[in-house]
Amino acid sequence: MIKRGKTTFAGYNKPKRTPSHPTKSHAVLAKKGDVVRLIRFGQQGVRGDRGNTARARAFRARHAKNIAKGPLSAAYWSNKVKW
Repeated sequence: MIKRGKTTFAGYNKPKRTPSHPTKSHAVLAKKGDVVRLIRFGQQGVRGDRGNTARARAFRARHAKNIAKGPLSAAYWSNKVKW
């Protein structure tokens, strides 16, 4: 268990839901090499779409540049967890 601020994580790169956060639905303690960042992502109350629907494809197309940045970007985690 890793504690960062008030939040406890199961480990690095293991996202968790944050139901009590006012705006973001998930958080992850992302680690790439020696860099560790707390990343909050996903709009609270909005459901993603894990299928290959037009809505999911539109999300991926709209955020493709940021998803490609890798595990230190919120778009990467949103794509992996919610979309």
